[in-house]
Amino acid sequence: MSLHFELASAIEAAFADDLDSQVEQLQDALIVRLKNNVTLNVRYAAPDAYSLRWVYGESDVESGIDTAPLHPGLASFPNHFHDADGRILADTITRPDASPVDNLHHLIRALLDNPLLGVGTPA
Repeated sequence: MSLHFELASAIEAAFADDLDSQVEQLQDALIVRLKNNVTLNVRYAAPDAYSLRWVYGESDVESGIDTAPLHPGLASFPNHFHDADGRILADTITRPDASPVDNLHHLIRALLDNPLLGVGTPA
């Protein structure tokens, strides 16, 4: 998918000093490893249809943001945030009407600032 190729290039250009390694390109996803121990899995089916999942450190606990239209009661519908505690919350970081590059920049910047995105404090 050319969108993933473009996203990998944009991430490497914007966050070169924060990456633990080059962005790994899979058939349908990107794997982004940050120096702060976050591993981000990026999947874009379309510019407004995405799944962004990450783990922090050695944890098996995954957090994520996606646009599956499953939670119409949230202010950010259809996008929503699955936090590390298992709650489903409004997504305040990404927007389906924003460009994928902008969404990833906002998310990566937020993960660099706080790998748990407000749920507790990283160890």
